Amino acid sequence: MRDLPRLPLRPLSSLSLMLCAAVAHAQTDAPAASGTPAAAPAPLAPIFVTANPLGDTELIAPTVQLSGDALTRRQADSLGETLNGLPGVSTTTYGPMVGRPIIRGMDGDRIRLLQNGVAAYDASSLSYDHAVPQDPLSIERVEIVRGPAALLYGGNAVGGVVNTIDNRIPREAIEGVTGALDARYGGANSVRAGAAQVEGGNGRFAFHVDAFDRETSKLRIPGYARSSQQRAIDGPDTPQPEGNVPNSDGRVHGGAVGASYTWADGFAGLSYSGYESNYGSVAESDVRLRMRQERLAFASEVRNLSGPFTKLKFDFAYTDYRHKEVDNGETATTFRNRGYEARIEARHRKIGPFEGAIGVQFGQNTFSALGDEMLVPSTRTNSVALFGLEEWQVVPALKLSLGGRFEHVKVDPDPAGVEKFAGAQPRDFNAGSLSAGALFSLTPVWSIAANVAYTERAPTFYELYSNGPHDATGQFLIGNPNASKEKAVSTDLSLRYASGPNRGSVGVFYNRFSNYLTEYNTGRVVDDDGEPVAPGTDGSLNEAIYRGVRAEFYGVELDGKWRAFSRRGHTVDLELTADYTHARNVDTGQPLPRIAPLRATLAADYGYGPFGARAQVTHAWSQHRVPDDDFSTDGYTSLGVMLTYKFRVGPTHWLAYLRGDNLTNQEIRYSTSVVRGFAPQGGRSVMAGLRTTF
Repeated sequence: MRDLPRLPLRPLSSLSLMLCAAVAHAQTDAPAASGTPAAAPAPLAPIFVTANPLGDTELIAPTVQLSGDALTRRQADSLGETLNGLPGVSTTTYGPMVGRPIIRGMDGDRIRLLQNGVAAYDASSLSYDHAVPQDPLSIERVEIVRGPAALLYGGNAVGGVVNTIDNRIPREAIEGVTGALDARYGGANSVRAGAAQVEGGNGRFAFHVDAFDRETSKLRIPGYARSSQQRAIDGPDTPQPEGNVPNSDGRVHGGAVGASYTWADGFAGLSYSGYESNYGSVAESDVRLRMRQERLAFASEVRNLSGPFTKLKFDFAYTDYRHKEVDNGETATTFRNRGYEARIEARHRKIGPFEGAIGVQFGQNTFSALGDEMLVPSTRTNSVALFGLEEWQVVPALKLSLGGRFEHVKVDPDPAGVEKFAGAQPRDFNAGSLSAGALFSLTPVWSIAANVAYTERAPTFYELYSNGPHDATGQFLIGNPNASKEKAVSTDLSLRYASGPNRGSVGVFYNRFSNYLTEYNTGRVVDDDGEPVAPGTDGSLNEAIYRGVRAEFYGVELDGKWRAFSRRGHTVDLELTADYTHARNVDTGQPLPRIAPLRATLAADYGYGPFGARAQVTHAWSQHRVPDDDFSTDGYTSLGVMLTYKFRVGPTHWLAYLRGDNLTNQEIRYSTSVVRGFAPQGGRSVMAGLRTTF
């Protein structure tokens, strides 16, 4: 496929965004008029498009969605930090601008990141210093599926799926013009950010335009940037930054245009989006990362068909991604990932008691890394998959599901005359997945959900062919060209409660891998050429190889909300979330790296008319279950507060908010961070924001 023409992305200042009268669909709750509380209509149950193509509101798989005010409250500088703290979800954080979600202790290629249901290729699964090119300000809704979603999205979704949803391709008819504007300032890195959206249409044709801009300063911290363990290793002559994290500033900006044609039974449309960023590597003070992604997407859906299928859905996206690692002003390495992915889903008419859907998914992407960190050869990956899902409502109280997927993956490297990649050979994999689930209603408010799945995942190109230095992680990585498929059996069981404003769930999960591909430190210290050197030598790297081991993950997740008080318009809701994941290498008994500790968050929400307030306390226990020669992390207790006020000015709705984070000014180091020894989280901070819709 020829490269798409590159369209220029012009930087858009936060100030100009703040002056735009822009717009959105405003999935936020409609603000009550200033003064008296208004009785809001009962909200519709959300449809989880990610978890089930049948459009169910009661899902068997453990899911969570964020939108509206709930998403606004959590928005941070990265997608990972925005979702961090949800049950079972943590983040890889590599400084304030970089964070990729972790689900149930699994990250990298085991977590599928989607944009409107299809892949948006980047390099974030390859390395923790590569940011996810999606800004939370441009997202309307996020859907998270915890646990194996390989049935619908492939083996690289064995840990779960994170699907960000926007309206860049309008899927419903729009009459007139609507808009939204979001601006914020403050935080531990003095963020200056804004986003604007405009949508309009005449009932048939609809358009969407959005833009966002985010600029940050260095991250302020309560003490030393380097942990006490790292400072002890550094020795007395090493400079020790204090009060901020060096090279942690950055800037991102981008936008999108889209249009569609809608009719009573469907839509068809396309969009173009661009994303650019420039941020520092917190592990290398002289290194900056400059990223650019362009994406062209097409989507269509036709409903109420005659014949064997009642609905057809098609999604396609082509992505051109590149980023440069700039060392002292000179480009050291250029990473590029180009490719496309397409999905066709067809929902069939009811066959006896069964309702279901079948689909096909195919894609291709080419990855290359050229320069000082030529870690892998240029590699083309092709995949095609068939999948199906069936549900049976046995009785009103019992629903069963069964599905399967077959996927063919071909990984084709191009050594291009580079000697260290001369032995790289093409690999073909056939991967199958099966899943079964049940949802049983014990009473009108209590239910039990159970899932079991068998999943196979083909190794990625970097697990197969890596052979080179990776300074960002301090490793010399060596792939396993003979690696076989990763195989896992996953189960989860949850008890759920829902009655009016009260809800809750408690769940347990267990995953067993027979060939878990993980990085294994050999104990050797080498230079950039892979030659052994003495420990402590300038530029030395720890040698690591990819090895298949037996591994297990198990844990518990708790999530609940209770209306504690409601009188004369005053409401108080209490929320409790907690999670714990235990992960180990079964072959050695060693813990797996970068696993979040036991965490719990207690929050109280107060509402009265246009006023709102939220206070939450998060406690994370220490994490001493780490592999040998790895850093443990201390526990912490963090306090957050948010005040909100909703009002109207003419036809516009406004939300003003003030948010305080880490008010206890704790030194917070995530055990999931590969740079926890160099870069803690931000200290005490306050952020002010304003959002308007009309």
